[in-house]
Amino acid sequence: MAPSPNDGFLSGVIEGFYGPPWTHVERLEVFDRMATWGLNTYFYAPKDDLKQRALWRELYSPAEACEMKASVEACAARGLRFIYGLSPGLDIRYGDESDLVQLRRRFEQMLALGCRAFALLLDDIPGTLDDADRTRWDSPASAQSHVANAILAWIREKEPSARLLFCPTAYCGRMVKAGLGGPDYLAIAGRELLPEIDIFWTGPEIISREITVAHLRDLRGVLRRKPVIWDNLHANDYDGRRFFCGPYSGRPPELRSEVGGLLSNPNCELPLNFVPVRTLAEFVRGAGAWDARRAYLSAMEEWLPAFTTCGSSVTLADLILFGDCFYQPHEDGAEGVAFYAAARDLLARHPRDWGGHAAAFRAEASRLRDICARMTELRDRRLFHALSRRAWELREELDLLIRYVEEQSVLGTDTPVRSDSHLEGTFRGGMVARLQGLLMQRPDGTFTAVRAGDRTPR
Repeated sequence: MAPSPNDGFLSGVIEGFYGPPWTHVERLEVFDRMATWGLNTYFYAPKDDLKQRALWRELYSPAEACEMKASVEACAARGLRFIYGLSPGLDIRYGDESDLVQLRRRFEQMLALGCRAFALLLDDIPGTLDDADRTRWDSPASAQSHVANAILAWIREKEPSARLLFCPTAYCGRMVKAGLGGPDYLAIAGRELLPEIDIFWTGPEIISREITVAHLRDLRGVLRRKPVIWDNLHANDYDGRRFFCGPYSGRPPELRSEVGGLLSNPNCELPLNFVPVRTLAEFVRGAGAWDARRAYLSAMEEWLPAFTTCGSSVTLADLILFGDCFYQPHEDGAEGVAFYAAARDLLARHPRDWGGHAAAFRAEASRLRDICARMTELRDRRLFHALSRRAWELREELDLLIRYVEEQSVLGTDTPVRSDSHLEGTFRGGMVARLQGLLMQRPDGTFTAVRAGDRTPR
């Protein structure tokens, strides 16, 4: 049975990325969509709200508190939970009573604003204790559990129905294997945290391609409770060149009964999250088998009206081809896969052997390039601004490929060609690009140095 907006299962959106937080108006847009689509939870935890992480001890100003209260009330009006997350782990002293006082002050301010669900986030921090805390606890997990338990007990004295979630320092399988937080970190947290405290988990990886039922059942034995999935499948804060508009996938329908919730931490740019959130909602509320591609195509059709232009129209077929180039972190969509394979296979052969394949490739590449160009004419300028750098980069690469294939087709040789529009030192240039050229990632995920003789000059 699919969870309802009022049951204990959490389903919805985490604003939990690194980058500019969403505006209040954007959050209202998120709330409206979640309520319409049957999701029930919004989780406020943007890493670059200074008072959420770097300046966690500081109260919100009256103006900031007013806006926060408006968000809490907007969620309540739509039947949504509002969870407030605080990330004190960069410099908290777990055994220092003054820091516990500061935590209580921060959560007390949110209680006064109407918030009834909270999260203590101890992710992306050093996995060791300072000298003072080390004299009291053998493990960071014990110190963190002490603080979380104390905070929940204090909150429930004021609000008996309050809920607390906890993000561990080792929050994915790879981190646990690497020993982050010390020996048995996760087992200690599972044993020492009060059983009513929910624990976040991202899966085998920070950005998990798949999360299986077997993986979660093993984890439940360690945590002694169902985890709440903090899903980074569509997060893009680690790579500003990309965004992801593919469907919610890689999670079997049976997963829903193995977890306490499914929350998506999506693209930083709100306008790009229509399909990720829409398909998450379908997954959460669905029954039976899950066809991710079918859900994607249906959601793209719903999203299409946002792509109204002041010039030539963007068709559904156009949008699907474009979206398939920005699908998911680990894979392209079907049409993106086919397009890349055509380009790769063509360039792997000598131009004299291209035959009609060159013309076919140029036609499809030109079509995709023109779709990118049409994005500049979107009437929804917020959507265009969110897309613009990605669409422009794709357009530049397509333009270069088209020029290369055209010239090689005329020459009939396999010799270098020059583009007057892609100049040395500007195209694919800069410090980051040069640094990327120093190490090569191999298929198994490891890196090796690129030797001078193999390096392409920049």
